[in-house]
Amino acid sequence: MDVTSVARPVTGAAGRFFAGAGLLLRGIGLYVRSPKLMLLGIVPALISGALFLTAFVVLAWFVDDLAALVTPFADDWSATWRAVVRVVAGLAILGLGGLLGVLTFTAVTLVIGDPFYEAISERVEERLGGTPGAVDVPFWSSLRRSLADSVRLVALSALVGIPLFLAGFIPVVGQIVVPVIGAAVGGWFLAVELVGAPFYRRGMRLPERRELLKADRPTALGFGVAVFLCFLVPLGAVLVMPAAVAGATLLARRTLGQSIEEG
Repeated sequence: MDVTSVARPVTGAAGRFFAGAGLLLRGIGLYVRSPKLMLLGIVPALISGALFLTAFVVLAWFVDDLAALVTPFADDWSATWRAVVRVVAGLAILGLGGLLGVLTFTAVTLVIGDPFYEAISERVEERLGGTPGAVDVPFWSSLRRSLADSVRLVALSALVGIPLFLAGFIPVVGQIVVPVIGAAVGGWFLAVELVGAPFYRRGMRLPERRELLKADRPTALGFGVAVFLCFLVPLGAVLVMPAAVAGATLLARRTLGQSIEEG
C-alpha cells in the first residue's frame, strides 16, 4: 500500500491544522456521552498523573542545584550574571522536564490503561460504522508492541528535546521560539503515539502510521498540539487523556480515508 497516497490534503495547511484541533473537541463530545467509559478512562490517567506530578515537584525542588551543575563556567562570574545564567538554565531544565513529562506521561498512561483505552477507541469505531480491515491481536502481543513503540517514541523525543534544552540558553529565542518548537514537536509525537490503538486494530505498526500521518501533517499537528496544550494545564492530562484517545481514533480514520461521521 502506498501510505502517502491515502490521506490527501483538501484545504490549506491552516485549515487542516484547525480541523485537526477540532478532532480533539469531537473526541471530547464522543467520550462524555459514555459515562461508564469516562470513569474507566480516568483511572489510569490518575495513577500516571500522581507519579508524574511527584516527579516534577522533585525536579522543581532540585532545579537550582541542577542549574548550578550544568553551568560550572559561571562559578567565577559576578553574582548578577551568575544568577541570570542559572535562572535561564533552571527555566530550560523545567521546560525540558515538562516536554519529556508530557510525552512520557502519554506513553506510560497508554501502557497502564491499554484495556481501558482500547475499549474507548473500539466504542468510537462502532459508532462510526466499525473497523474495516480489523485483525485479531492478542492482548499480550498488543501490550508488548505498544510498549516497544512507546519506548522508541520517548527515546526519539529525548533526542529532540536535548537540542531544544541547549537552545533554551539563547536569549529571547530560548524563551519565545523554543516553546513554540517544543509544542510542535511534542504535538507531533503525541499524535503518532495516540493513534496507536486504531492502527494496531488494523494490523499496522509504527512506521506505517507515521508515514500516513506525514501525508497530512497539518491535521496531525493540529490535533497533537491541541492535546499537548491541554496536557500543560494542571490536571489537564488526567481529564483530557481518555477524550484524546477518542479524538485520535477520529484522526486515524480520517487519515485512512474512512468515515468520521456517526450514522
